[in-house]
Amino acid sequence: MKVRKTALSASIVLALSIAGSAAAQQTSTSSADQQAPASSQEATDIDAVVVTGIRASLMKSLDTKRSADAVVEALTAEDIGDFPNTNVAEAMMQIPGVTIDRRFGQGERVSIDGTDPSLNLTFLDGHPVAQSIWLFGEQPNRGFDQTQIASEIIGRLEVFKSPEARLPEGSLGGTVMMHTRKPLDMDANSIAGSIGYNYSDQASEGKPSGSILYSWKNDAETIGFNVAAQHYEEQVDRQGIEIFGYVDASTFENVTGVSPDAQVPNFINAAWFQQERKRDSVAANLQFKANDDLEFNLSGLYIKEQFDNYNQSMYNFLTLTADEVDQLTEGNNGIVTSGHSGAGSNVFYDNNARVSEPTTKGLDLTFDYDGDGWGMSGQIGQSKADNDLVQYFIEPAYRGGFSWDINKGITFDDPASARDPARWRADGFFGNTGIFKTESEDNYGQLDFSKKFTGGAIYEVQAGVRRHEHKEDFSLNVYGIPPVGDLSQVGTIGFADTMDGFDGFSSDHGNHIYAGRDNVINWVKNAPPNFANPDAASFINNTYSIEQTNTAAYAQANFSADNLRGNLGIRYVQSDIESTAFNVGGDPITLPPQADWLQTSKSDNDYWLPSVNLIYDATDDVVLRFAVAKVVAWAPYNQMANNIFLNDTTLTGSGGNAELDAYESTNFNLSAEWYFDEGALAAINFFHKDIANFIETDALTERQFNSTSDDVDPNPNDGIPTQFQNLVAAGLCSADGFCDYSIQRPRNAGSGNVEGVTLSIQQPYGDTGFGLVASYTYANGETAAGNDLPYQSENQVTFSPYYEKGPLSARLSYDWRSSYLAGGFVSGAPPVSVDAYGSLGASLGWRFNDNWQINFDAQNLLDEEYFQYFGDKSQPANRYLTGRRYALSLQFKY
Repeated sequence: MKVRKTALSASIVLALSIAGSAAAQQTSTSSADQQAPASSQEATDIDAVVVTGIRASLMKSLDTKRSADAVVEALTAEDIGDFPNTNVAEAMMQIPGVTIDRRFGQGERVSIDGTDPSLNLTFLDGHPVAQSIWLFGEQPNRGFDQTQIASEIIGRLEVFKSPEARLPEGSLGGTVMMHTRKPLDMDANSIAGSIGYNYSDQASEGKPSGSILYSWKNDAETIGFNVAAQHYEEQVDRQGIEIFGYVDASTFENVTGVSPDAQVPNFINAAWFQQERKRDSVAANLQFKANDDLEFNLSGLYIKEQFDNYNQSMYNFLTLTADEVDQLTEGNNGIVTSGHSGAGSNVFYDNNARVSEPTTKGLDLTFDYDGDGWGMSGQIGQSKADNDLVQYFIEPAYRGGFSWDINKGITFDDPASARDPARWRADGFFGNTGIFKTESEDNYGQLDFSKKFTGGAIYEVQAGVRRHEHKEDFSLNVYGIPPVGDLSQVGTIGFADTMDGFDGFSSDHGNHIYAGRDNVINWVKNAPPNFANPDAASFINNTYSIEQTNTAAYAQANFSADNLRGNLGIRYVQSDIESTAFNVGGDPITLPPQADWLQTSKSDNDYWLPSVNLIYDATDDVVLRFAVAKVVAWAPYNQMANNIFLNDTTLTGSGGNAELDAYESTNFNLSAEWYFDEGALAAINFFHKDIANFIETDALTERQFNSTSDDVDPNPNDGIPTQFQNLVAAGLCSADGFCDYSIQRPRNAGSGNVEGVTLSIQQPYGDTGFGLVASYTYANGETAAGNDLPYQSENQVTFSPYYEKGPLSARLSYDWRSSYLAGGFVSGAPPVSVDAYGSLGASLGWRFNDNWQINFDAQNLLDEEYFQYFGDKSQPANRYLTGRRYALSLQFKY
């Protein structure tokens, strides 16, 4: 700790000395010869100028980067409503050091310079945007889901890799600033829009999309408004093989010929996730310029999403009937690759039909006064998001013998029997319906002051205060249905035609019986659910709230002397966190939830966050940058409360920890940028993050209550035990309802570090129409215990050549990242590694005239497999295919 403080202090003293020396030198210079450069904030303000074409937008982004007083990367829309991709996260892949995770085939959240996406905050026009979960079983995340924002409303964005004191706290890797277009910066009566069609080849289905933007201002350019609306639809289809965990071969006493500690896949699952995504969004700005010095802007945002989905899983559960396992075949590295279970074994068929409609609303008011060297600006607003996520769930079981293979899935001993819907029936439990209620709310206010000077190196001083209150409320109620029935009563619609992309996968397992979303929903609704008696354990384990209030103040000095410019400042943050969750004092089934089980944890901490950015314009073409700063970030909201989410079938779970400390890090950046031609750049950036506190997630065994323990055996004399009775017989649970669960919880794990380098080049090749954008990032980091950092790829490459001449534009985009550590898909699943992944996209455009253009875009052209594994690749976890995606759009503007 002493070394870190000394390094940071020395850097600040050095910066102050340089600034002081520069000030003395600058004082002797005539004030008439001085011209202070624009600060990074002022530089980005001029980016509302509309640019057209790939090359022009890249040049505009370079202008923002070059004039910034920090280490900044930028993206600028090629035209009104024409951001580089339909997905903001996909567009950000052009930025050096940015990587994305594609668990559903497209980018959602971004990792910056090797840091977890949850540690990189995103702001829209300077304010946070509330978000709610859309997938049943997931938890709130601080990392922004970029699929939530329509790319049509974004005019530009910047990624601040080195902080300034004036920027909001909370990011460890980088802060993303997205900006909408303002009406006074646009032509009066501007109108632009598009109509399009999005097609998924794996789903063999297409969906429409459309957008419209209108902007008006009066002749005096003192008042204006714009409105942007978008409707977007897309069919998501993900097919995969999932292995939820491994157990020792010694668990199966009837098998010989394998090593006792050989690892046996306990569950092999054929998974098919289908989703029709719809998003309707409206963004509006009302801008009023009272006079040359004072301006107001009122903006509103409304997003309504429909993320309904249907997930099917057909899997074995070997340890549930361990005595039926009669054959195991051991492969390389001590991994059992195949086996057989006898006639008394179970195969489960989970059907999860979900209704998910996240809604986000926001209202934001800003003002800006700038006159006679004095400036004052302010912002106040609120953003709210909610979702009542409903899951209709059935879990019929088939009893019979089967063989299994780690790469081919299940082959039933009697395929005809396995395709008989009546053989898939309740096994003491048949299903339920669950309702996740999630609410998120941000309330914020900020006031900034500035004073500009002439005649000295320090040309501007800024100071301000900010208060941000964030609330999360989360609850789950599960209502049981009678434990009777079979698939013939539910209804089926043939057989699932899945897994075609996985060579050699079993036809029994890949083309299994298919219930159908509507059949599942109707069966559960008509069962009917026992709404009078919600499952107490589910409510207790998944109900919590958290409120975090950050109060901050900062002071920052911007300076320029000869070829040296930059800023130095300090930010003070007082963070108050209060989390409330249940801590059970008794049996949660026989006792209803008690008020005194709710326990509240509080923490109050303050942080001093100094920062220095030095920029040296070595020549007309070369810019050198050095930055050092102290930063603070917090774990995802759900990890900071003593909540828990359990999977009562697989006996896994995940939970939080109210004793978590914040991430604290000292970040260093050193870069050199060579602007060797118009619109051209070659750059290198070194980064190092010395993390004083790092949070790791470990799996520990905890005794928890199993909510299926009170399931009634519908036929106690048929010799078929209930699921819970099988768990007791297997020694995994006791008769009182408690089981040994493998629970993932975060913990304070001491120090960590990240270091690396990014290389980037951008170049148009004269008047040929050809150009190139490419980058390489190396990142290496580990915790004090020597563990890998989540979501960090050691190597990442992006390569994007383009052609633009006359009416034709074309672009290829390829990005590749090496393997990295990530979390499991099933709730509570242990962390897994994601194999190296490459994605190829292409776009083609033809501009008919100044008003009309047609575009064709393609993504995932290589149909890359998303492969996850435990430890090494011989121990697979999950394999997914999502297919290629195409989009055709006709754009217009007037």
